[in-house]
Amino acid sequence: MLRYLPSVNDLLEQPAIIELISGSGRVVVTSWVRQAIDGKRESLRGQSERQPASNDDSKDAAALRDLLRIELLEIVAGLARKADLERVKGIINATGIVLHTGLGRAPLSAGAKQALQDAAGACNAEVDIATGDRRYRGYQLNVIWQLLTGCESSLIVNNNAAATLLTLQALCANREVIISRGELIEIGGSFRLPEIFELSGAILREVGTTNRTSLRDYERAIGPDTAAIMHVHTSNYRVVGFTSKPDDADMFALAREYGVLAIDDIGSGALFDTTEAGLPYEPTFQHSIAAGADVVLGSGDKLLGGPQCGIIIGSDDAVAKVRNHPLARAVRVDKLTLAALGATLESYTRDEARSEIPTQAMLFATAEELQQRAETIVAEIADVPGLSLSIRDDVAQVGGGSLPTVELPTVVIALRHQKLSADELARRLRTGRIGVFVRIQNDEVLLDVRSVLPEDDSRLALAIRLIRPEH
Repeated sequence: MLRYLPSVNDLLEQPAIIELISGSGRVVVTSWVRQAIDGKRESLRGQSERQPASNDDSKDAAALRDLLRIELLEIVAGLARKADLERVKGIINATGIVLHTGLGRAPLSAGAKQALQDAAGACNAEVDIATGDRRYRGYQLNVIWQLLTGCESSLIVNNNAAATLLTLQALCANREVIISRGELIEIGGSFRLPEIFELSGAILREVGTTNRTSLRDYERAIGPDTAAIMHVHTSNYRVVGFTSKPDDADMFALAREYGVLAIDDIGSGALFDTTEAGLPYEPTFQHSIAAGADVVLGSGDKLLGGPQCGIIIGSDDAVAKVRNHPLARAVRVDKLTLAALGATLESYTRDEARSEIPTQAMLFATAEELQQRAETIVAEIADVPGLSLSIRDDVAQVGGGSLPTVELPTVVIALRHQKLSADELARRLRTGRIGVFVRIQNDEVLLDVRSVLPEDDSRLALAIRLIRPEH
């Protein structure tokens, strides 16, 4: 049957392939066609080696060519679907994890999205519009950070791991940094704080124990080689029970007394009082500055609700040393991140963060609001054949390494399908035209309304309607 394989040009002239070319481009589609033909050729050769040659010429050559052409078109279509699933694309987060690391953590506000579009062309990334002079990247956010936190200066890098590495290397290389044993964190992606210390050249000086560290422990460790006392917020775990640690302000005052730096990594990067949402307290940038920290580090895409970035704020002298370090250029952010972060911070200065920043809106949403949205969604999909629906209370998570022990009250829509298992239903939702990530519990697919953007409610209903169990 090798002689009946259609050529590359033959397939490229097929209507289905022409349609693919219009969307994906000729170069990419041609590579899929070649891949399909090569794979089929190898398959046929393998079959010919296992089967004796036949002299039967009665089979219709045209029918064989048509059969192979159809098979190859299906293979190409599969390669196109695979490529579509592997590109970065928007999806609906119905998992109940508000800050889902795998799904990009904090969704951006409308203002941040507009800022991305505005900065997509030429923008004042490193130039002063008033004078025309060259400026460092991120100077545009200095004033707003000062207003929001009381700091003197700021620097934005690509994530908080980079902020930690850069700060330690710029300010503490070849000198000791004192830190409690209970704060030697590991976060996702094999980020271990002791390894960051080793990479930075700073010398890790552990004090106290896993569960208890006193101010006296820090004081006894201070010596001529001490560069800083560092406090790291354990964002993604909690040590409970017989525990104690000194107050941040007392720790930072001790650093000032002995003339060493006070570095505070607050982790989740909060700029608002989480207790107002009924959540446990999370440290904020402004609290840390007020408590006397020289440098404060945090993430931009967690509780702050902005794009992925690492935020470094603090005193003019300390931040200037970090900014002027050679590594700073290697971990700097692009213009789009700066634009999105600036727009996010402006929501805070206007006192509109709770309504404009999706992360805060999700965290502050009431059970009544979630119940009403769930009922509206169910009303749109109640007539889908084979689908059983119910609405019930459940619990969601903050996620993203933030508030790990907190369970948020939520409302879920539970789905069962007569013809599809829960795993298959979840797969079809995930890979459908409108991608939806869900969670599975007790052989049911759960759509958690708390993590779904309100503007996506109708699209979520449409995604469910588009499920075809026969395919």
